[in-house]
Amino acid sequence: MTPSGDDLQFDWRRGGAAAGALLATLILLAMVTLVAMSNGARDSALQGERHAYDVNLLTRAVDASISRAEAGLGRFVLDEEVKTSGNIYYSQWRLAGQQIYQLERLVRSDPEQRQRVMELMRLYQIRGEEFALAARATVAKQGSGGTGYFYQAAQSPVGVDLSVKLAEIAAAERTLLRQRMEQTKFFSAQADRLTDYLSWLGVIVGLGAILLGFVSVQAIRQFAYAKRLAESETERAELLEERVAERTRELSEANVALKAEIEEREAAEAQLRQVQKMEAVGQLTGGIAHDFNNMLAVVVGGIDLARRRLNGPRREVLNHLNNAMEGATRAAALTRRLLSFARSEPLLPERVDSRELVSGMSDLLDRTLGERIHVEVNLDPDVWPIYVDPHQLENAIVNLAVNARDAMSGEGLMRITASNQALTANEVGDVRAGDYVRISVTDTGCGMSAEVMERAFEPFFTTKPVGKGTGLGLSQIFGFAHQSGGEVGIQSEEGKGTTVSIYLPRTIAAETPVRLHPTVQRADNEAHVPGARILVVEDDPRVRSSTIEALQDLDYDPVACSSGAEAIEIFANQQFDLVISDVIMPEMTGPELIKHLKQSHDDFAVLFVTGYFGEGETGDLVGHELLRKPFTVGALANAVAIALSRRPTEPRRTGGAAAAG
Repeated sequence: MTPSGDDLQFDWRRGGAAAGALLATLILLAMVTLVAMSNGARDSALQGERHAYDVNLLTRAVDASISRAEAGLGRFVLDEEVKTSGNIYYSQWRLAGQQIYQLERLVRSDPEQRQRVMELMRLYQIRGEEFALAARATVAKQGSGGTGYFYQAAQSPVGVDLSVKLAEIAAAERTLLRQRMEQTKFFSAQADRLTDYLSWLGVIVGLGAILLGFVSVQAIRQFAYAKRLAESETERAELLEERVAERTRELSEANVALKAEIEEREAAEAQLRQVQKMEAVGQLTGGIAHDFNNMLAVVVGGIDLARRRLNGPRREVLNHLNNAMEGATRAAALTRRLLSFARSEPLLPERVDSRELVSGMSDLLDRTLGERIHVEVNLDPDVWPIYVDPHQLENAIVNLAVNARDAMSGEGLMRITASNQALTANEVGDVRAGDYVRISVTDTGCGMSAEVMERAFEPFFTTKPVGKGTGLGLSQIFGFAHQSGGEVGIQSEEGKGTTVSIYLPRTIAAETPVRLHPTVQRADNEAHVPGARILVVEDDPRVRSSTIEALQDLDYDPVACSSGAEAIEIFANQQFDLVISDVIMPEMTGPELIKHLKQSHDDFAVLFVTGYFGEGETGDLVGHELLRKPFTVGALANAVAIALSRRPTEPRRTGGAAAAG
């Protein structure tokens, strides 16, 4: 059947409509693609603007940090006693270095800027060496301190070069910023123009569809439904787009408000934390001042009365001197408790069988607690070994027992237990996961309220009457446990009693412990070697003088010096049987001095003396004698005698001492 002219005309019209629709679709897709590309280019330019702003801000931050560091160093050099200025210099200088490293990461993709930042790093290192000379001279107090070095650093052109280099980096970024802003404007305008074209294209496509609809009734019928459907979908899409845009705007506004609220809250929390820190420091300072004033009153009063009665009865003078010594001893005990709470008390650990240690304290606890306290000891037969300071652990158990006795008003049942326990992370306080030995002291006393338990470990906090406690017992136990890698837990209920548990980590290794001599003890019958040659290294002139006089009274032949360098010079020309050295000294510590001397001589004994341990110092003292400040002449005599007795060869004696012997 041959197609009629109408059919051919309809097919032509239908084909023309399809071709026109296809062409319009292709044009529409091309326009959409161009709009997307323009938007992408605009976003890339905006990202470049943000990058340029970040670099500029960071260059200003580096300049500000260097200026603050230089100002802090200047204050520190001019007033050597102001440690805060030295800390400001050190922290700000390190911050400047970190900011320069961040700047290098930001410009890593730009070779020219990266070259400038590398030059900036080199200048920063040179400037740091200039400042370090002034800081070290100030700390060492060489001559006029670091004033000369600081003046030289101020005259150095490196500071100006640093500022110039920072300005050069910032200027380059500002140039890039202007270029990227022009790119952003260009691509934004292009995107807007293409969007307008796309709108006009939509109008043209609609008109073409209407025009083509008149070409054929069939086309009108076919495309009428498609048109209505397309219009419906377009309206829905526009409505959905409006709703999405509105919701996006609401979320953006809410996000901005939330960020502002978070910043305000963080500022308020930081201020509150600072206030709480200052209150805690004030309470701690007040407690220390109160207790030390009481002890100093005893010391000063006893010494003053003894001085007034030097020509009076000997018994009365000795009584006042004994009172002063007791006050000084209590003050030394207070400092040890404070150091223990601060985790700075020197722990001298060794492998300890907790079952043997606790069971061996029965006599001590009976004498301490009295007859009206009944003590039950329950120890697991297979308790793991622990690696702790046994003296500090005994003190902790005695402190807990005394607190339990006071909670029971001096009468009741007390249980002491030791058992093995595997803990998960943070199961008790901040404890790490692992195997622990739990040593618990339980009483049947008054118990603690929730408020008391929350403050139980605060220093100088106590519920006991005035004069009955210092409030340092639990804080000392807390410091000891944490310093030993463990934790402390409290379980209590008002009216039913309290259980305090010390969790100490299990150990499988043992090391040679540092031998510690008590600071206050009577001289025993340890044999000493009259006339033995002793080198005393102590930076404090008063401690050095008293130590020399005490050694001379003990018939030794001491030689004194104030630093490690001076000791090395003296040791090179003389021979000594014993070296008594302070642990913490400027420039060279005691352990560093002994290591140096042992390289050339190994036939002398060593006795360390210390009142405070720096971080990581305990391991350097293993295998040597240790005497803790303040100490009595008796404690010094015992420590020296024991150190000399462990000397590998016979001690030397001076000519006079040998003849007298």
